Order: sequence, then C-alpha cells, then structure tokens
Amino acid sequence: MTKAWEQFVDDPSIIAARINGQLKDLATEVADGDVVEGVAIDSPDGRDILRHSTAHVMAQAVQQLFPEAKLGIGPPVQDGFYYDFDVPTPFVPEDLAKIESLMKKIIKANQKFSRRVTTDDDARVELADEPYKLELIGLKGSAADAAEGASAEVGAGELTIYDTLDRNGEVAWKDLCRGPHLPTTKRIPAFKLMRSAAAYWRGDEKNKQLQRIYGTAWESAEALEQHLHRIEEAERRDHRKLGRELDLFSFPDELGSGLAVFHPKGGVIKREMEDYVRRRHIEEGFSYVGTPHISKDGLFHTSGHLPYYADTMFPPMELEGAKYQLKAMSCPMHNLIYSSRGRSYRELPLRLFEFGTVYRYEKSGVVHGLTRVRGLTQDDSHSYVTPEQAPAEIKHLLDFVLGVLKDFGLDDFYLELSTRDPESDKFIGTDEQWETATMILEQVATDSGLELVPDPGGAAFYGPKISVQARDAIGRTWQMSTIQYDFNQPERFGLEYVAPDGSKQQPVMIHSAKFGSIERFLGVLVEHYAGAFPPWLAPVQVVAIPVAERHADYLDEVAARLTKAGIRVEVDHSDDRMQKKIRNAQLQKIPFMLIAGDDDVAAGAVSFRYRDGRQDNGVSVEDAVARVVSAVETHVQV
Repeated sequence: MTKAWEQFVDDPSIIAARINGQLKDLATEVADGDVVEGVAIDSPDGRDILRHSTAHVMAQAVQQLFPEAKLGIGPPVQDGFYYDFDVPTPFVPEDLAKIESLMKKIIKANQKFSRRVTTDDDARVELADEPYKLELIGLKGSAADAAEGASAEVGAGELTIYDTLDRNGEVAWKDLCRGPHLPTTKRIPAFKLMRSAAAYWRGDEKNKQLQRIYGTAWESAEALEQHLHRIEEAERRDHRKLGRELDLFSFPDELGSGLAVFHPKGGVIKREMEDYVRRRHIEEGFSYVGTPHISKDGLFHTSGHLPYYADTMFPPMELEGAKYQLKAMSCPMHNLIYSSRGRSYRELPLRLFEFGTVYRYEKSGVVHGLTRVRGLTQDDSHSYVTPEQAPAEIKHLLDFVLGVLKDFGLDDFYLELSTRDPESDKFIGTDEQWETATMILEQVATDSGLELVPDPGGAAFYGPKISVQARDAIGRTWQMSTIQYDFNQPERFGLEYVAPDGSKQQPVMIHSAKFGSIERFLGVLVEHYAGAFPPWLAPVQVVAIPVAERHADYLDEVAARLTKAGIRVEVDHSDDRMQKKIRNAQLQKIPFMLIAGDDDVAAGAVSFRYRDGRQDNGVSVEDAVARVVSAVETHVQV
C-alpha cells in the first residue's frame, strides 16, 4: 500500500490530497481504486491547510514562551487564521514579535505534523491540563456547531491529535485537531502575525474573555506582500475613519453600540440614496407605505420570526399587560396591509415598499461601523404574486437590483443561492415547497448569465434567497441586495386572493431589499470610492475659492447661480491662503473647485479645478455651471 505523497513527488506545490473526495494528509495510505487528487498550496483548500498549520506553529510558540497559556481554538479564516489563549495578562506588540521570531525557528527546524487517532477518554487524560480542549471533547459531534471554530478541532467522526515531531521523532508539541496539515513546518513559505484582541470563548459573551492572536499565511512572500498592500489600502478606505474625517456620521456612546447618527454631510448622501431608490421603486410599480417601529409580539409569532429569529431581536417590553417588540423586519406588517381588505388576482402583482427602520440585537463582537449595526433602515419591499407570476417577478426584481448597483458604480458582481440545510430544524415548510422555490430562484439566477455560487444552509427560515455579492474597487466582496421567495408567511397570515374561477388562492410573497440597508450600503460606498463620491452623491459638490478677499462677493454671486441650478456649493470665506483652501477642499474630496482672481472677475470667468488636480483656466461662469450640472445629472465620476 502506497502513501498519497508518492503520487506527487515531482510537484512541490501539492501539500495535501483529496482521497475519494475527502481532504487528507499526504502521509495517508492509499488503497487500490482510491481516487486521489492533489491539493495545491495556492488553492482555497490548500490555503486553509497552510493557515491551520501556521496556527499550530503559533500556538506551539506561545506555549513555549508562556507556559501558563491554555489553548482555546485555532481555525483558519478568510485570508488568515487565529488562535485563542487563556493567559494571565493580555498580549502586547512586543509579545507578538517574540512569538513570530520563535515561529520562524520552529519552521526552520522542519518539524513533522503527525496524525494519530485517540479515544475520548484517552484524550481527556492526555489533555487534562487544557480545560478548553476538554470542553471541546464534550462537544464532539453535531453539537460542535455551537462552538465558534470548533469544527477545526472536533467533529462527528473519530477524535484525533496532531503531534509536531522534532528531527529525533520526539513530540515537541501536540493539539486536538481534525486536520489535515502540511507534511512539515518547513512547508510554510510566508506568514505574519497581525494583531491581538480580546475574544469570548466560543463567541459567547457570557463566557470568559480570552486573548486572540490573528495572523496570515500565504503560498509565497510575494502573495503575502500583495495581501499586506491590500490591507493598507483597505485601512485607507475604512469607512469608520473616513466617516470621522469627512464629518459624515458618528456612533455616540450615549446611544449605545451599533446605533449611528448621520451628520449634515452624511445626511445629504443618505437623502440622495433615499430619493433615488424611492423614485426607482415607484417607477418599477411599487406603492410607498409606512409601518411603526414597534408591535405586539404576537405578530412575530404569527410570522414565525418568534421563536426562529428570537436571538437577533431585542428583548420584549411589558406595556399595559401586553408584550411589545421592536421591529426587526417589516414583512409581517406589510402582510397586515395586504390582508386589510379582499384582493383579486387582477391586483397582482401587488408591490409594497417602505424605508423600514428595524432593530436587531447583533452581538457586540460583530458590530462594525455602518456595515454591521443594531439600528438600520432597509429599502424593504414585498411583492405579492400568483405562483405563476413568481418567476417573472423574481427576474423583474433581479434586473431592478442590478440596475441600482450599476447606478451607484458597483458593476462587478455574482449571485449566491442560499438554500436550506435538510438536517436542520430551523426551517419551516414542506420539502416540495422548498424544492419549487429553490428551482425558480436557481433558474432565474442561471438565466441572468452571472456566476452563481451555492450557499447550502444559508437560507432564511421561511424560504430560499438570492443575494447579490458585489466587488468593490479593490476587489473585496460585499453582500448587498437580497431576493427571497416566501411560501410560509402567506399561509401563516391566511393571505388570499380571488382567482379567475372565483376560488380563493394563496399568493407567493417575494421579499427584496435593493440596498440591503441604507447604513451598510453607504458604508460600502464610502470604501468603494475612498470617500471621493461621484458629484451627484457628494455632500458638497462645489467649493468656490477666492484668490483674495476682494473676490469673495463675485464668487458669492456664482454660488447663487449654482444653488439655483440645484447644486450644493460653499464659498470658502476663511482667512487661509488660496493654496491652503485648495488643499482643504482636496482633503474633503470635493469634486469641483471654482477659483477666481482679478482676471476672472473682469472676464466673468473662473478657473475650473477638479479634485485630482486638473485645472482649466478662463472658463465662463455659464460653462462652469453647465459642466457641474451635467456631471451631477449623468452620475459620472470625476
């Protein structure tokens, strides 16, 4: 019997094998008839294995430097890995430098990753000094899903420990782990420790707070360098940083975590977004409605959000002997509008839309600027259709969504189809209903010609969904708009329409949010444009800069003409020198600057300057106004 590595001796990029569809170490024995494929280090699975192995090396270094450290969980994650430790004092940057230095020595030592099978009882004895590992052994099986990152350590199958062996075959370190791993530590080409942070054990804020070290590992030094450059660019574009610098929004401590306030300049962008999408909904046949922010909790029991969605809803309030809930979604209230009177098939599709402000209890550890908040406003719409109308309505909504994204400068996207997990009990409805709904969504998505990526188990409890994943200017992917097929709520609310034959039939309900949420969409736009919005979205579209104080009155008159044309304009009356005023406008990422001196005043002209430094001198005021108005009306970027 041979081992998997023997099939790939001439290809050093292969670091693991897929044997009969299962990821395995290269040291795994291969039987006759086994289907064996190589796993390259630069493939998605290969990178996960590389990063998981690097996490082991990091944990080994930590325990050698800090013998009192207890091990938590160390899985690979997107673009890197982490490992949680219980240590008496938090890590500081100097600690990370020492850990990184020791990791390099462990890698150079070419220690071998060696897998061995154990039993629950033997593992408990062997890991008696590791309380968190003992807890994971108790979670072995399907319950492991309850532990953040636990699937990297334990699963429903056999329990395994990975030893790292020195050149003499002695165990240098060991960890509870499912694997697979690299053959040896020397196969780690490039890594870097990024930062440390506090993290609750198993992601539960009721548990002890541990210290988490984040790192990244790549298949080459060049790939690592490119990744670090992307991080630098992402930090430059961070919407939380730009939100402060551009005075767009803030998160006052007095309000609480995840609750944003929009400042006047941020309010301009928000209003432009709302005006745009309100107009587009009306053009697409939607009726604008409004619903309250609070409801008796019975409404959410009827819809099924209670108990299925309870963990993400704020606790109920007791008022006048009844329980009330903050609204976490608008769909149950739209159902009440639908059922407020009888409906005929002639009214369908019936399309309802509102800016629904909802409140969701996101855990403090995942709240992140505008992209993950506790209070958010959705451009929430629901289409009520006959079953026969559903495919056409979903296509109509998908075309609507893609058009919105393109208008905001997001034109690189793919689709994700989220379906139910047949093993889970969190989904409601029959197999036939789910099959029909999934088939319709899949067909529409396929017909769009866009890439379609499966997301098994990612559906809402009431039906499958398509989500549009958009790539921003630096290639990061963001989940944006969603379209969900719902056969459950119409049944739970007893929604009906009178069919052509006079019978009463149940409509299909299709949920869609074009922005997803205004907050998240705005946060993504800030990062996509690095704060340099196209003129139509810019809070201030033009700043007028007098060369000297005597030119200010002239520019006030120019600004009045721009204001009359619907342009947002300011005149810089500060005492700063002209070059400082230009610099201030560039820092505020204002699209256009109109500069005037003596010659301009005499000629009825301005110097027309763009934020990138291009400048046209002697432009007539009439032409300058026309340029700005055209840029705003056509939604171009400058």
